[in-house]
Amino acid sequence: MTTTTALRLEPITPKNLRAALGVRVRPDQEFAVDPVVRPLAEAYVRPDSAWPRLIMDGDRAVGFLTAFLDIDWHEDGGSVIRSGLRRLVIAAEEQGKGYGRFAVESVAQELRRRGTRGFHVCWHPGDHGPEDFCLNLGFRGTGEIAEGETVGVLDLD
Repeated sequence: MTTTTALRLEPITPKNLRAALGVRVRPDQEFAVDPVVRPLAEAYVRPDSAWPRLIMDGDRAVGFLTAFLDIDWHEDGGSVIRSGLRRLVIAAEEQGKGYGRFAVESVAQELRRRGTRGFHVCWHPGDHGPEDFCLNLGFRGTGEIAEGETVGVLDLD
């Protein structure tokens, strides 16, 4: 990984769209994350609550993420407003270099800036999934399951 000054998140633009669409995980991880085109489409139809970003290291695209901002999360018949990370895709050849940690810390910083106290994420449990990654970053399970995924939260206080 390059120095943190070269790491940054960029909004998706016509100029970097092709790079964003080219970010792919390892084949054994495809069960746990949709191709980038799907979260980009979701961001397009939900521009008020989606925050898509390309993870850049210098001039190289090394990952993609989409955060969700202040969505109405239905829980036990009621609802609560939540924000967090919807998708994180680190390119297969770039994994294990600290880019995922940088991405999560960057989203946490943005959520804090917006006054958010809880950073939510969902993950597929099991081998080759992101559960250990999330737990090692301090997320804890909430006991909820959403669409077959474990819901986790990181306190931002």
